[in-house]
Amino acid sequence: MSTDQPVNFQGVIVATALPYKENPDAPAGLEVDYDKFAEHCDWLISNGCRGVGPNGSLGEYSSLTDAERRKVIQVAVEAVDGRGLVVAGVHGPGWHQAQHWTRLAAEDGADGVLSLPPTMYRASDEQVIEHFSKIAEVGLPVMIYNNPIDTKVDLVPSLVAQIAGIPNISAIKEFSGDVRRKFEISELCDIDVVAGADDVLFELMIDGAVGWFAGFPNAFPAESVEIYEHMRAGRVEQARALYERLVAVFRWDSRVEFVQAIKLSMEMVGRYGGPCRPPRGPLTPEHTARVRADMERAIAGLESLRAGV
Repeated sequence: MSTDQPVNFQGVIVATALPYKENPDAPAGLEVDYDKFAEHCDWLISNGCRGVGPNGSLGEYSSLTDAERRKVIQVAVEAVDGRGLVVAGVHGPGWHQAQHWTRLAAEDGADGVLSLPPTMYRASDEQVIEHFSKIAEVGLPVMIYNNPIDTKVDLVPSLVAQIAGIPNISAIKEFSGDVRRKFEISELCDIDVVAGADDVLFELMIDGAVGWFAGFPNAFPAESVEIYEHMRAGRVEQARALYERLVAVFRWDSRVEFVQAIKLSMEMVGRYGGPCRPPRGPLTPEHTARVRADMERAIAGLESLRAGV
């Protein structure tokens, strides 16, 4: 994104779903459909999203080859074309891997990066600080990502305060589910707090979160931006009216099957979702029925709200 101002991570930044097409010669018989991915990035920006977050950590990032992982960022940068942010996922088991992906993201034009602490290893506080320090050395703005549910490493507020002192650390994507942390983080340091789970967006923004790194705007971009803008402007009741119609679907963002649920939700609003690469398989019939039911209620609720019913 071309700007003379420092990059921040405010607004709705979408952890982009990744489309595949069948190809027997590709990994697991599925080839990344870069044309559909570019069109999807364009659609999200055209619907008001601040940016896109390709190579999300717990999505299908780990299923990609090195070449695919890099090209996804390149395609996103080209598709966004300066109209918003591209925040590249650069997660890795060690800082040397995460730093490598950060350097490539910088070369390829990303505006910032998102990184978990070391993956597949329960790192100490000192190791976590080193990890983010090495990533930040590249020079891009860094959003750290707290997801103790999946990583088993908890970026508690006291640790966040230490990390926030590292140059180029700009924000934290908070996914612990504990909305009480917003105030404690702000008491200890000056770092932007970004809502990391769709189903605590309302609560975290009430407490002062300034951004949303989101999953279900892949299906509801315009509505998600509307919720965010209402909250930032203090129009809480208007935001609540939209949020309460979508929150049942948003809860899938905090479940193991969130990628599959997002892709099914996209299909239900006329977008292309498609299959997932292993280890993610198709939704079970039970989960499919539940996602469909939640989506049908959400779509009907939005229609009634727009009609003033």
